[in-house]
Amino acid sequence: MASHIVGYPRMGPKRELKFALESFWDGKSSAEDLEKVAADLRSSIWKQMADAGIKYIPSNTFSYYDQVLDTTAMLGAVPPVYGWSGNEIGFDTYFSMARGNASAPAMEMTKWFDTNYHYIVPELGPDVNFSYASHKAVNEYKEAKALGVETVPVLVGPVSYLLLSKPAKGVDKTFPLISLLGKILPVYKEVVSELKAAGASWIQFDEPTLVTDLESLKLKAFSEAYSELESALSGLNVIIETYFADVPAEAYHILTSLKGVSGFGFDLVRGTKTLDLIKGGFPTGKYLFAGVVDGRNIWANDLASSLATLESLEAVVGKDKLVVSTSCSLLHTAVDLVNEPKLDNEIKSWLAFAAQKVVEVNALAKALSGQKDEEFFSANAAAQASRKSSPRVTNEAVQKAATALKGSDHRRATNVSARLDAQQKKLNLPILPTTTIGSFPQTLELRRVRREYKAKKISEEDYISAIKEEINKVVKLQEELDIDVLVHGEPERNDMVEYFGEQLSGFAFTANGWVQSYGSRCVKPPIIYGDVSRPKPMTVFWSSTAQSMTSRPMKGMLTGPVTILNWSFVRNDQPRFETCYQIALAIKDEVEDLEKAGINVIQIDEAALREGVPLRKSEHAFYLDWAVHSFRITNCGVQDTTQIHTHMCYSNFNDIIHSIIDMDADVITIENSRSDEKLLSVFREGVKYGAGIGPGVYDIHSPRIPSTEEIADRVNKMLAVLETNILWVNPDCGLKTRKYAEVKPALQNMVSAAKLLRTQLASAK
Repeated sequence: MASHIVGYPRMGPKRELKFALESFWDGKSSAEDLEKVAADLRSSIWKQMADAGIKYIPSNTFSYYDQVLDTTAMLGAVPPVYGWSGNEIGFDTYFSMARGNASAPAMEMTKWFDTNYHYIVPELGPDVNFSYASHKAVNEYKEAKALGVETVPVLVGPVSYLLLSKPAKGVDKTFPLISLLGKILPVYKEVVSELKAAGASWIQFDEPTLVTDLESLKLKAFSEAYSELESALSGLNVIIETYFADVPAEAYHILTSLKGVSGFGFDLVRGTKTLDLIKGGFPTGKYLFAGVVDGRNIWANDLASSLATLESLEAVVGKDKLVVSTSCSLLHTAVDLVNEPKLDNEIKSWLAFAAQKVVEVNALAKALSGQKDEEFFSANAAAQASRKSSPRVTNEAVQKAATALKGSDHRRATNVSARLDAQQKKLNLPILPTTTIGSFPQTLELRRVRREYKAKKISEEDYISAIKEEINKVVKLQEELDIDVLVHGEPERNDMVEYFGEQLSGFAFTANGWVQSYGSRCVKPPIIYGDVSRPKPMTVFWSSTAQSMTSRPMKGMLTGPVTILNWSFVRNDQPRFETCYQIALAIKDEVEDLEKAGINVIQIDEAALREGVPLRKSEHAFYLDWAVHSFRITNCGVQDTTQIHTHMCYSNFNDIIHSIIDMDADVITIENSRSDEKLLSVFREGVKYGAGIGPGVYDIHSPRIPSTEEIADRVNKMLAVLETNILWVNPDCGLKTRKYAEVKPALQNMVSAAKLLRTQLASAK
């Protein structure tokens, strides 16, 4: 019985790639140094999977930024602004697209389906001259082969690539991107031809858009694409991989009828309904890559349950055609439990990171072939039983409080217009008020202080003194820049979710459980293993300290319940909404304590609310109902004069704008600059928004510093569709990933733009 891994984490067990990338970007190391780190990581990953007994090992899933950008490079689809000369695409062009450069901003970045991973959105049009411009897929296959490891090269499928793209600047927004299929397939044929010549016997096309709601014309494109590729693929075994949700019935039938395809991969963790489709009919003689090991969470697989599922599938597809697989790439999990010596042993026994999931996949494959490791299965069964019965998981008081939420929609008593009037009397802000989103640069010295405090190398007194000094520096800087509503800069926080999870019950934390978010950015999601509550105040001391340093309004900074949920590894033994309501009650306690402490502006970030929207439209309403309700629970008890902000970033919000309005926040700051101001089109189309709103005026994920004129131009575009008295001026997101040398001039230009426009608006009256 064979085993297969869809993809694997690429940052390394200790974030080796992250540090290599940042060193290269900072000019401290060479391209050769970066390539050496990457080659060592790839070699380690391939050998690990080979040693574990995996038959179908992926290659070309390693990326310096993301796999969609890799495909853009492969196709030579570089926007003209980056000045590409037409040769093999190197790091300069590649990273200019991802991060921007001195003369051009970065391309749009958005969420990869409903995950916290991101990708750079291709910008295409009828005039793009596609050409084979990056030989990465072939080079990595050859690299693995030279190490004695036979791999399955993985490509983003041609149809999904086009469906994940957008019309380039100057191209009509209604331009049908799928019409470019005939132009990109010749490049795919060249890649396939080179892989065959290099000795590849299998190739994997990832077509995850098949799990979304696609109209018939787009579904037809899959048949056209693989019919066109059929002759090029002759002599190769071809896998079409899907993941993240059920494959709709129509898509399933088209997928399983594709020409020249040997096998089909399905997510059977998040796509349980697909099981019924498979059992109802699967093409004879084709391979089924059964994704029964969860690639998006860190819980140990219930091996007995998975084995039963696999045995039922074996009866449908045949013993020699069933391949045990992960549900999706393991990119979305932490790397290895071996790197967690301090993690509680009981909780640790409930978990499986990427390395352990590779072992689980192989153990299931061996069990199916009659070589069941009884000791391994017994230990797994004991861990499953331990988790179900552990008293650490259940808190009856929390469950009772969450149950009592039913029957109320938890709205504030006064409408937003009246609240804004009351808040303005108290805050006395100018028109176009300026603010930032929360965090300020996290310097090496600041990270050292936090690290030494955690290691008990400095006293609590010294730690508090150092953090207060940093807050004071950030406050004074904002006053010098003349920003209207201040933040304390979050120097006490390494991560916006981890910080709160550490202070809530029901959470566990890792030392090295890093997961890539985009580029070199990694996050360390907390693990929610039990019922959630707040034992004591979490942010009141720091927010009160910051407010005492200034007469200007100081925002209390919280992470909202939906974002904490979506950016954590969530328990899978109860519905997600029940866990979210528990977190909402904990945040509600914190909001009310901040208000009592004299904090008049409180930001409850819901950066990840959009990414949690299910991939199928039929499931949207239920999710948005409990997600928006959870947000309202957090602030339903505050006074009218307390201004509630929220923040959202890096996604397409237009289709959920009415749910955003239903959140009933007083002010929302929202990503806008990197997505070509797509958000503004909603208001051009007539959606009325009465609360305060701050569409981001510059992209903080790029080191580029925007000019005053550029920012003023962006704000003027906003004023064309939004009322002057509700518009705020702010960056796209928090500033923690930037350097002060970038932040100071960018914020200075932002404030100058706001003042310039205030003067112009006043003289126009």
